[in-house]
Amino acid sequence: MKYNQLGKSDLKVSEICLGTMTYGQQNTIEQAHEQLDYSIAQGVNFIDAAEMYPVPTSAETYGLTEAYIGEWLKRQQRDRLIVATKIAGPGRGFKWVRGGAKAIDRDNIKQAVDDSLKRLQTDYIDLYQIHWPDRYVPRFGQTVFDPTQVGETVPIAEQLAVFDDVIKAGKIRYIGLSNETPWGVAQFSNAAKQLGLPKVVSIQNAYNLLNRVFDGALAEAVYHEEIGLLAYSPLAFGFLTGKYLNGKPEKARVTLFENFGQRYLKPKVSQAVSAYIEIAKRHQLSPAHLALAFVRSRWFVPSTIIGATTLEQLKENLESVNVVLDKDILEELDIVHAQSPNPAP
Repeated sequence: MKYNQLGKSDLKVSEICLGTMTYGQQNTIEQAHEQLDYSIAQGVNFIDAAEMYPVPTSAETYGLTEAYIGEWLKRQQRDRLIVATKIAGPGRGFKWVRGGAKAIDRDNIKQAVDDSLKRLQTDYIDLYQIHWPDRYVPRFGQTVFDPTQVGETVPIAEQLAVFDDVIKAGKIRYIGLSNETPWGVAQFSNAAKQLGLPKVVSIQNAYNLLNRVFDGALAEAVYHEEIGLLAYSPLAFGFLTGKYLNGKPEKARVTLFENFGQRYLKPKVSQAVSAYIEIAKRHQLSPAHLALAFVRSRWFVPSTIIGATTLEQLKENLESVNVVLDKDILEELDIVHAQSPNPAP
């Protein structure tokens, strides 16, 4: 396991981050702790959660992921771990999240942080992320910006000022963005510089062989602002393993939860997946190892977020750190990408 600096922070994160959004829905507390124990034993020091987890979110399961982690975290040496979580933003209709008041404003930030600290059973959060912007943006498979959807939003400078207070209180160490745009990255960065407020050190967006949108304007933005991408969905909800090529397997996430992962059900996905799997076969690699090693090879990715519902899946995903793709394989992947660019943006 290698460790990389996260943006301009002093956090050294493992190149694999353990995602936990299945804890409390598809994984019991015992299974969650087994995954956490195994991951740490393999050198993972970075754990990512969110207040709204598990997913799909519901009033009955809200907060369970953090609670499961908290029961485990209280028995760990805290300063050896980097714990990240997120505040849910507006626009998703989750009435059970903080009473339905989800603006990224002073009252909501303070309540969300305090609630997460309580569930996680810790005194501080290393990386606190805005799960999706307070303002309207196309998200989760949407690709077209609609000006008619623009409405009131909490000014970015105001959001940063609250986070500044929470950092000074010792409750969080650094802040990050998630599901953000190049405009958003620029606005947060400029406001921080101009007003002397906390700088964003990370962005958590989807990135995989089927969705390389980040390669363009977002890559430029994070390069100049020295922000690291925490790539989520590196296996594209498991589609890049090939398990959905011949239908929907029993107990798979897309099988269990209707309308889940819609971006991966678009017309050209299967064609691209088949091509990537052929490359893996030619080079005697598992499709999962190929997909994860690709994401890990990107210069803007200090850590790749993996999630698994079984320990066997987790083991295979973690073994991908031993795979380094050479120039020839990367060129083959680029050829497929040129033929089927971003079929699941």
